[in-house]
Amino acid sequence: MGSSELADKVAQLIDTPKLLGLVQAGDPVLRQKTAHYDGQLDDDVLRRLIARMRETMEQTRHAVGLAAPQVGLPLRLAVLATPVEFSARLIESGQQPVPFTVLINPSYKAAGRGRAANFEGCLSVDGWQAVVTRHERIRLTREDETGRRLVDEHAGFGARIVQHETDHLDGMLYLDRAELRSLSTTDQVAQRWGAAGLAAAAEQLGFRLP
Repeated sequence: MGSSELADKVAQLIDTPKLLGLVQAGDPVLRQKTAHYDGQLDDDVLRRLIARMRETMEQTRHAVGLAAPQVGLPLRLAVLATPVEFSARLIESGQQPVPFTVLINPSYKAAGRGRAANFEGCLSVDGWQAVVTRHERIRLTREDETGRRLVDEHAGFGARIVQHETDHLDGMLYLDRAELRSLSTTDQVAQRWGAAGLAAAAEQLGFRLP
């Protein structure tokens, strides 16, 4: 996508009165490595795009992140935040909710050898979830909307969100890393495996946990 085509596409997105449309698996934009952001958009346009992505994420049930390819833009940009309905559960488990965070040109490295498995879903694979094993703790390098370079550490659920969204920017879906024997509808995860737990899912569906 050329710079003028990108600018036109962004202008359409930020001016629409509705929530941004979510691209679904099968669209080639989800399989492209995104372009490094180096000022292709005016500062005000970038700010408005981030605001529209945040609005869409926050008003989509159970959404914890949104990457630019998911709204049709092959740009190295994503937003994330822990929604209110997850925050209390995280605090009870000893984790901290993730505040609204902008990821521009993000990259990460594992911080330690710990690995953790859990069910993941995706707004672009609507209605399904599968178990993915990821780094338990990461060191994230990113830029924010003002161009500042930041280095953050994330653990647990926050680390999982960052890895998931960064995968989107590399043309990957969570299914590329998933244990496919665990693939379940969102309803099955909530009704069957939510109560029984991950170990029961592994035993009954026939896959291994780390």
